[in-house]
Amino acid sequence: MEETSSSSPSAKAGPQLHFGKIADLSSRVAVAIDRARQCLFSQQHEEGYWCGELQGDPTLESDYILLHTLLGSANAERFQKAANHILQHQNEDGGWSIYPGGPSNLGVSVKAYFGLKLAGYLSNYPALTRARKKILELGGVTKVNTFTKISLCFFGQYDYDAVPAIPPEIVLFPNWFWFNIYEISSWSRAILVPLSIAYAKKPFKKIPDEMGVEELFLGGRDKSHMHLPWDKKLVSWRNFFLALDRLTHWFERVHIRPLRSMALKKAEKWMLERFEMSDGLGAIYPSIMNSVIALRCLGYSLDDPQVIRALDEFEKLGIEEEDTFRMQPSKPPVWDTAYALFALGESGIPADDPRMVKSADWILQKQVRTVGDWKVKNKKGQPGGWYFEFNNEFYPDVDDTAMVCLGLAQTEHPNGRYQRESVQRAIDWIFSMQCRNGGWASFDKDNDRMVFQHIPFADHNAMLDPATVDITGRILEMLAAYGYDQNHSAVKKALKFICEEQEPDGSWFGRWGVNYIYGTMLVLRGLQAIGIDYHEPHIQQAAEWLRMVQNHDGGWGESCDSYDDPNTRGVGPSTASQTAWAIMGLLAANDTRSDCVARGIAYLLRCQKKDGSWDEAYHTGTGFPQVFYLKYDMYRQYFPMIALTTYQKVMSAKS
Repeated sequence: MEETSSSSPSAKAGPQLHFGKIADLSSRVAVAIDRARQCLFSQQHEEGYWCGELQGDPTLESDYILLHTLLGSANAERFQKAANHILQHQNEDGGWSIYPGGPSNLGVSVKAYFGLKLAGYLSNYPALTRARKKILELGGVTKVNTFTKISLCFFGQYDYDAVPAIPPEIVLFPNWFWFNIYEISSWSRAILVPLSIAYAKKPFKKIPDEMGVEELFLGGRDKSHMHLPWDKKLVSWRNFFLALDRLTHWFERVHIRPLRSMALKKAEKWMLERFEMSDGLGAIYPSIMNSVIALRCLGYSLDDPQVIRALDEFEKLGIEEEDTFRMQPSKPPVWDTAYALFALGESGIPADDPRMVKSADWILQKQVRTVGDWKVKNKKGQPGGWYFEFNNEFYPDVDDTAMVCLGLAQTEHPNGRYQRESVQRAIDWIFSMQCRNGGWASFDKDNDRMVFQHIPFADHNAMLDPATVDITGRILEMLAAYGYDQNHSAVKKALKFICEEQEPDGSWFGRWGVNYIYGTMLVLRGLQAIGIDYHEPHIQQAAEWLRMVQNHDGGWGESCDSYDDPNTRGVGPSTASQTAWAIMGLLAANDTRSDCVARGIAYLLRCQKKDGSWDEAYHTGTGFPQVFYLKYDMYRQYFPMIALTTYQKVMSAKS
């Protein structure tokens, strides 16, 4: 990686800390941990769980306006508040970004522009004038992804014939077929099945001309420019799938759809089944929204119980304040609770503390005991995982399950047998979900047929769910907590996978957190826990990379930009969570002597607020790399606490 003033080891060395200062640091750490504990307990819900806010980007508020306009249920006051939130996040150049501090993004900008117009803003409004200029600079509306184009089709702003086809017939493909809905990621599945119903029914809502986006077509609305361009290389997977797409559109135009009725019925049945035991379809924003649209397309009235229920779940994601309204992409109670339990237990809270027991009791009740979509590719596995949200029975995920087990390792439920059996079920399920390459993915097993990324409607960059090192590292740490070691066959496969995935500079990619700092930390903690000697070259190389990217202020930071440009890995303004990750990684590599850890700890102490919390302005969570990022409000709370606690334990052991 090319060294800059923000990444050069020599530039970042900073003042040296002497032993006396380190001793003083340790005493301050104890005080900081106590304050952090009190703050974390103050955020515990009376039922025992924790659930911080989850933030995305302005597409959520734009889609909220879009959905209610489509349904004919516009709320002028709510729309204005949502518009206020959108306008607050506009960049100086007129566009909107997918993460704070990021460059203007075409898709988000088009959605925000259209949302504001649907909320009543005219094209000559200064914010829209600036936005329009930026959108045209970025290529205009024809360059946005399929999901955005279909949203525009609902209002006659784009041609259905020009968007990639999402025929509902895809649900009829048998599970053994080369392509079927279980060969794509669980979240894509939950988004695409209801969207295929909408594509088939082609809803249309007439809006006044002044609300349209005709002015966002570069060079005018020419149908010849609306279609996806062919690959310059004649023989390619892209051209293969585009040819199938064109053929599908031809069948649509001449009404040759012999299986359409059957496909719609199966898609409807599939969708309704997954409404059960769930906070809406998939319990995530886009699939819930699409399910509402699909139900209306199928003829369900607004007062039908299924529509009412889906809309209720959708509205629960909203946060209304005096002047603004924003939407969450989901809610993370299981994830936040598992991490809070782990952080508090590591900090010394007794396992039988009533607050810990209450939390353990709540989370144990959330264990999945029924079969979900994961069973299609994991026929031998038995239920036992945990999901992310309050209720999402069809979609437990491996990462949450491993984290819950780590959290439960810090607790002592009065019914010890109940807890032990629950954890063992979870571990057995995790073993059954191991992919053929030795790693673990999030929701599915061996969901990695890369060719499907070339499907025209797969341009949301999240079609697959391959194994990742960050999840695999967490699982190694969890397995070690329950007595497994590097001699176990599944662990051996996982270690091989991790070694093969290491980057040349020593870091590891982070799929679910931003980014290489996150991935490197989780791998190093997993390797340490499972008993790998820290003298191993790949461990020390990773530690050296973390030291190299430390900022002048003693902290660490990494922008979401590193997903687009790997040369910027480890580069960005310092944040509390990413600083904590780097410290945790270095300590896992047995770095107790370099100045970097002490300076990182000093940064966390300096930035802690009087109430025991930390501030964090940037998104450090990842939804879909290059497409959608997240800010977990509680990351700034429990990660620094874990880092401080780990440092305290390591230094105590050394003294």
